[in-house]
Amino acid sequence: MDLHLKDKVVVVTGAAGIKGSIGETIVQSLANEGARPVIVCRNDRGYGYEKELHDKGVDALFVKTDVTKPEQIETAVKLIIEKYGRIDALINNVGVNDGVGLDASIDDFMWSLKLNLVSFFAMTKYCLPYIKKSKGNILNIGSKVGMTGQGGTSGYAASKGGVLGLTREWAVDLIKDKIRVNALIISESWTPAYDNWIKTLENGEEKLKSIVKKIPLENRMTTPEEIADACLFTISDRSSHTTGQYIIVDGGYVHLDRSLLTE
Repeated sequence: MDLHLKDKVVVVTGAAGIKGSIGETIVQSLANEGARPVIVCRNDRGYGYEKELHDKGVDALFVKTDVTKPEQIETAVKLIIEKYGRIDALINNVGVNDGVGLDASIDDFMWSLKLNLVSFFAMTKYCLPYIKKSKGNILNIGSKVGMTGQGGTSGYAASKGGVLGLTREWAVDLIKDKIRVNALIISESWTPAYDNWIKTLENGEEKLKSIVKKIPLENRMTTPEEIADACLFTISDRSSHTTGQYIIVDGGYVHLDRSLLTE
């Protein structure tokens, strides 16, 4: 299926993570579809990803940006417009499950909100005039933590709950402009960051097995490629009548009947 993404300018935040991370995988998938991916991230890996894409003949851009600083986001959007003159879609992908719990300081909690929630608002605010011109759309990357809780991560949970609220609010705000706004919600996905976390645990292999056993469909984690595929379909015009939705790509982890898990 042709997703009609060729030459579309798609901005992805937090997309200079480790190779194989969700953001980086989304960027590679966009490139494969002929889109023009824009990486907005604070990590210098973005320079290498930009060069790698250029070497493949992909028109890509990296704009080094600390998304906790709105003035840097404003500058980033100006640079994107200077190069491309348009923005067709925005994927707010930033997310760090930072373990800021009830025992953390107020400052730590506020910083978590700035990174995981306020950055979504700021990025959308500065991109919106151009998304309106292109009749583009917005996709927010969410987490099951915003729906189920997790324990020990108040900042991240509050942020991801807020992301879900903003998704529906913006879908209402922007319906008159024919702009779609959706959220894609992830549960357990095997990424380099997840692998690194498992390796920090004393009983990491046992923990991993216990998590995987609880995923109803095929008892396996969702791959970043599966998440990227869902993202690309959702921002494409093949999904042209979908707005205000929470699209959950998790093998049934959150919502299916627990009786499926009995051996």
